Amino acid sequence: MAGKTRQEIEKKYTWQLEDIYPDNAAWETDFSVLEKQIPSLGALKETITTSAQAQAGGLKQIHDASHVLEKLYVYARMRRDEDNTSSVYQALFARAQALSVRLSAALSFLDPLLLSMDEEVLRGYMRTAPALADYRFMLENLLRSKKHVLDEKSERLLSMAGDFAGGAQDIFTMLNNADLRFGSVEYDHKSYPLSHATYIELMQEPDRGLRKEVFHQYYGEFSEHINTIASTYATSVKKDVFYAKVRGYGSALEQALFADNVPEDIYTGLINTVHENLPTMHRYVELRAKLLGIDDLQMYDIYTPLVAEAKQTYTYEQAKEMVLAGLSLLGNSYIDTLKEAFASRWIDVYETAGKTSGAYSWGVYGTHPYVLLNHRGDLDSVFTIAHELGHAMHTYYSDKTQPYATAGYAIFVAEVASTVNEILLTKYLLKTVRDKKLKRYILNHYIDQFRSTVLRQTMFAEFEMLAHAMAENDEPLTVESLSKAYEQLNKLYHGPAMGTEDTIRIEWARIPHFYNAFYVYKYATGFSCAVAIVHGLETDPAMKEKYQAFLSAGGSDYPLSILKKAGIYVKEAVDVCMREFAQALEEFQAL
Repeated sequence: MAGKTRQEIEKKYTWQLEDIYPDNAAWETDFSVLEKQIPSLGALKETITTSAQAQAGGLKQIHDASHVLEKLYVYARMRRDEDNTSSVYQALFARAQALSVRLSAALSFLDPLLLSMDEEVLRGYMRTAPALADYRFMLENLLRSKKHVLDEKSERLLSMAGDFAGGAQDIFTMLNNADLRFGSVEYDHKSYPLSHATYIELMQEPDRGLRKEVFHQYYGEFSEHINTIASTYATSVKKDVFYAKVRGYGSALEQALFADNVPEDIYTGLINTVHENLPTMHRYVELRAKLLGIDDLQMYDIYTPLVAEAKQTYTYEQAKEMVLAGLSLLGNSYIDTLKEAFASRWIDVYETAGKTSGAYSWGVYGTHPYVLLNHRGDLDSVFTIAHELGHAMHTYYSDKTQPYATAGYAIFVAEVASTVNEILLTKYLLKTVRDKKLKRYILNHYIDQFRSTVLRQTMFAEFEMLAHAMAENDEPLTVESLSKAYEQLNKLYHGPAMGTEDTIRIEWARIPHFYNAFYVYKYATGFSCAVAIVHGLETDPAMKEKYQAFLSAGGSDYPLSILKKAGIYVKEAVDVCMREFAQALEEFQAL
């Protein structure tokens, strides 16, 4: 259906954003009201600390305004996503963005003002004002951070430095997205345009000669700028170390984990457990070399599928039934809500002219979540439906159970529910598919998720830890020191069956996530927790109810405490995940 206009798509395949605002006039009304409220919200700084009742009332006003802003922002953006060429919704979204900046500026006083209060007075407010119950976790978390907040003069100086604190990331972003030129790969009388977007696609090509040419030309461009990139990344790492020291953290890692209240042994424990299970990864690499018939496997052979995709297509209606069947372990209530999502137009299904590409789940508190798809009819599209509905259902249960102040969940757990759905669908298909080629393809897809989401992201996490430790120990971060550390990790994780071509040692130079330090480990822990939840759903009758408690917890507690509601402990989950990887690999070998 690519290229069709929205008017040519049956209404049942489009989302119903009227559930947020019935029309643009209603949006304009809310916009006008909130715009007029901003001065009075800023004036709350004079009263919000004077009594428990004033604080409860002030926080409610602020959160009510934030909720309205969220509605304005989400509606305008999702309308624009229907057709990015629409000047009407380009303008609405730009106005929502501008209003967001104004509201944020007006409320910038809040956290510093609350932190300036005597702690016992603030705790007294929380004890005596039932209306502050919705904000208790927010306030407790704010108090937890107090020991890392500096005096007013120092905080002002750090705030002034904020404009250039993100400079290293900005420089890399511009270099990576605007200045690098990869050209086209000329191979076998054909020309292949090379970019970030086409790189992975070309690395999946069956022709090894083409993959090798693509690999070297792609990394050749990074090599041309490697000194600049090394200096940029070193600056980013030193910035992390500086802020950690200034705020009294023991390390940059401790500071990065503080917001989620995650102890360092979760991070190091992930790395250690993966190290213990690297023999499974090495067997995977050996199997890849064998199945591809390659004696000298190289990193440009790691992406090409071991099994060619079975050319099967699925209508959207067929995909819906597959997803519903695959997720049946989650119980009748969950499935009934999914059916409501399909029937009540929570989902925008097909690609149309101007529509935003890819897929996502989003929405606004007080209204059901939405899902944007661009359904192509292949098996990956079926998995995408399951994945995005996992996000949607997490949001649905959180919003249904939690007040606005604690409905939003942390990034640490954000991918758990979506991955649970993907794994459940995988296991359902492996049990029901009769076509052996398709079954092999599904298993190949599954074991590659372990490699890419757990093993690879853990390797990245270990590199970040090493780089920051080097800076904290006053060791120079140079092209050679960074490349040597990365090269050693790459050999460790992939084992003796992987070739040692020098080019891969600069792969660190192309990873944007490294400029948001100590983030990527969450992909590995999230996937591991999802594997453990699915294992529980298969073996523990009580897991369905415990998982529902996890989905309903929103952001009412720290991520590790919320995972415990499902009986999940991260260290144990990583163990379960590694055993599942080994078992899936054995099944694949058996096929």
